[in-house]
Amino acid sequence: MQLELLNEQGQATAKFDAPDTVFARDYNEALVHQVVVAFQANARQGTRAQKDRGEVAHTTKKPFRQKGTGRARAGMSSSPLWRGGGRIFPNRPDENFSHKVNKKMYRAGMASILSQLVRDGRLAVVDSITIDAPKTKLLASKFKAMGFGTDTKNSVLVIADQIDDNLALASRNLSNVLVIEPRYADPLSLVFFKKVLVTKGAIEQLKEMFA
Repeated sequence: MQLELLNEQGQATAKFDAPDTVFARDYNEALVHQVVVAFQANARQGTRAQKDRGEVAHTTKKPFRQKGTGRARAGMSSSPLWRGGGRIFPNRPDENFSHKVNKKMYRAGMASILSQLVRDGRLAVVDSITIDAPKTKLLASKFKAMGFGTDTKNSVLVIADQIDDNLALASRNLSNVLVIEPRYADPLSLVFFKKVLVTKGAIEQLKEMFA
């Protein structure tokens, strides 16, 4: 398929061929869901922990006598039935949350997302993104000129094949803008951001990664 190449004013200057296997694939909702869930699960640190009834601080003294109070019998305050007692099935830090997705499925899922971005008009291609100084104002005005807002209602994911210091520093103060290289593209970011701006050089790298 052909994609429009925009200049830094957001005007289409040319068209170029892009592989159908990456940018014109049918949308597979089930596969995209599986890839996104697997990415989120694999990103979990797995550091949460809770204590069972043998680990909480407690005394082994019987809270009250066995009979005659009218209350349910109780042996010690660490019972999971009591406030401040241990958990019955506590979370452990060594729990494994990872999901396995093979390479073929992952590539197909990423290509499906990219193709849907093109169909929805959320993906734009520029020849390059450069600014003369590491100024956030310069980058924000450039995005505005191209039709990409950077306010709270908009978000822009920039995938660039070359990221210089000016671009990296200027983008850090824009909370709704993320600038990454193609190798760091992930399914969650592609789905989350409202607009995706890709340089022409990055398109070639994405083709090699997901074709």
